[in-house]
Amino acid sequence: MNAVNAPLLRTGLSDQIREFIVDGITSGRWEPGERIVERRIATELGVSQGPVREALRQLETLRLIESTPNRGARVREFTEEDLGEIFPVRAGLEQTAAELAVPRMAGHVERLERQSDNLAEATRTGDAVAQIRHAIDFHREIVTASGNRLLIAVWESLRIEIWTTLSLRLHKTDLHEKSAEHARITEAFREQDPAAARMLHDHVMHYAP
Repeated sequence: MNAVNAPLLRTGLSDQIREFIVDGITSGRWEPGERIVERRIATELGVSQGPVREALRQLETLRLIESTPNRGARVREFTEEDLGEIFPVRAGLEQTAAELAVPRMAGHVERLERQSDNLAEATRTGDAVAQIRHAIDFHREIVTASGNRLLIAVWESLRIEIWTTLSLRLHKTDLHEKSAEHARITEAFREQDPAAARMLHDHVMHYAP
C-alpha cells in the first residue's frame, strides 16, 4: 500500500490500514518492541486517527501488537512460546485442508508446481522476500483447494505471512530444504497419495520451535 500512489478508499478503511501495518511489521519497518505512532500513520496515509485506532485494535486482537496506558501501541516482542502455539494450529488446519484437497485436485497440480518452481528459483537467487511469498502462496493453494470456506477463513485469520517471517528470522531456517520439501509434497499431490496430508503437517511443524 502506498500513501502517495494508491490513496486509500473510504470503504473498508480500517482494513486497508491494518494491512498497511501488517506489511510494515512483515518487512521489518516496525521491529518487535517498536512503537507504532497512530498520529504518524494517519498523516502518512492522509486519514483521520479513528480508522488507524480501529486497525490497531484489530491487530491487538490478533496478538501482533500490544497497547499500554500512556505508552500507546507497540509491536509485540514475539517469543518461542508464541510460535509454539501458532504452528500446531496451522499444521492441523493444513492437514485437514490437504485431506480434502487431494481428491478435489485429482492430480491436477499445475498451480502447486508453479508456486514450487517459483520458490525454487527465489531460493536459488537468494531473494528472501520472494521465498516467503511463494512459500505462503503454495500453502494457500492447498488450503483454497480444500473448498471449505470456514477452514480457509480461519487459516487466513492466522496471518501466516507474519508468523512465517518471524519463524525464519528467529531460527535461520534453511529455505533450500523447505523448497525441496515443497517439491516432494507436490509430487504426493500429483500421485493423489493420502500421505500428502501428513507430509504437509510435518512440513509446517518444522517451522515451530
